Amino acid sequence: MNSPPEKSYALHVAGKASGIDTLKLSCEKQVQPAAQSGEVVVQVHAAGVNPSDVKATLGIMPHAVFPRTPGRDFAGAIVDGPTALMGLKVWGSGGDVGITRNGSHARYLTLPVAAVREIPNGITMEEAGAVGVPFVTACEGFSRAGGVKAGQTVVVLGANGKVGQAAVQIAARAGAKVIAVQRQDMLEGFACKPVEVINSSNTDVTTRIMELTGGQGAQLVYNTVDKVYWEAGHAVMAHGATQIFIIATKGQTVPFDLFKFYRGMHNFVGIDTLALDCVRSCELLNELRPGFEDGTLKPFPVASTDMIDLPNAMMAYQAVLAGAKNRMVLKP
Repeated sequence: MNSPPEKSYALHVAGKASGIDTLKLSCEKQVQPAAQSGEVVVQVHAAGVNPSDVKATLGIMPHAVFPRTPGRDFAGAIVDGPTALMGLKVWGSGGDVGITRNGSHARYLTLPVAAVREIPNGITMEEAGAVGVPFVTACEGFSRAGGVKAGQTVVVLGANGKVGQAAVQIAARAGAKVIAVQRQDMLEGFACKPVEVINSSNTDVTTRIMELTGGQGAQLVYNTVDKVYWEAGHAVMAHGATQIFIIATKGQTVPFDLFKFYRGMHNFVGIDTLALDCVRSCELLNELRPGFEDGTLKPFPVASTDMIDLPNAMMAYQAVLAGAKNRMVLKP
């Protein structure tokens, strides 16, 4: 007897909601699409849920269009496209995926061929599906800042967040001296070399960083938490240093010492990953691939309790919006 055909679904968001309680997130049947020239169809095995995914479904992201299927990150296998790629296990992400085009919270995802790369050896589908946005953001930040180099001092503000954890890993792998600033004593996540941790809830951040750097300050400051650490971040920039920002709440302002900026020959870099399409995001993931393969970078751990099937996606969305510490992963 033939087995019944496997059911395929995709999440569907019809329009903006006023809040998570009014979000209409439906799970609809999906037929496997056919790849056009220059495209691949990925059968999604795992798809991370990011805060930006949830915010986009709520209409907070100005770029997001409706209706669509949300989801930026994914890992899966190619089931249609160029013959040479059939069956290849791939991963990817994108500021357009799930925002201005149908995304990864579905059984099938159609993308340009250039938007997928083979998953690194040694990590699981679930782990690969959860790497995306945090590591892409951290990598693009360092890239825009001219790269992170051995011997530099890198301060990561908000190191316990997912982007912060990724930035710590990338900087440590590059051979930098990493100072992680957060509101706890223990480093959360992985680093391939020792990291100095500053608990900002009981330590003066500026004073301690200047002590650790012999009064010179840091060459790179990665600010992942908006204005909370603005003054400290600005104060510890060495001559010619760069500070990277990944988030800013609309309408908020900070006091800016223009003279210090001028005399310090400082640089400020803003990173908006929604501006990075699926092809650029995949290029960044490919840059990180050797680190995941040699073990100097580690994917975020994904527990079985953090893996949610697609019909129960609302549970994952609610958890992420509530500030879940773990990476939530949908399993289509």
